[in-house]
Amino acid sequence: MAQPTPARARICRDCDGFPVVAITTGLRNRDGSRATTPATCRTCQGHGHTAPAAALVRAGR
Repeated sequence: MAQPTPARARICRDCDGFPVVAITTGLRNRDGSRATTPATCRTCQGHGHTAPAAALVRAGR
């Protein structure tokens, strides 16, 4: 018997579902660890998914 598949979330095409990342700056902290700065995807604003596109409606004749 076939199993129902859940509706898939629309993953952001720019970040592929990884909306927040840590980028190393090349510097080190006093304890020897790397200094990082967070970067957030501008398209999905840190959510990892985008809203589905609006459906096109044909109007007129």
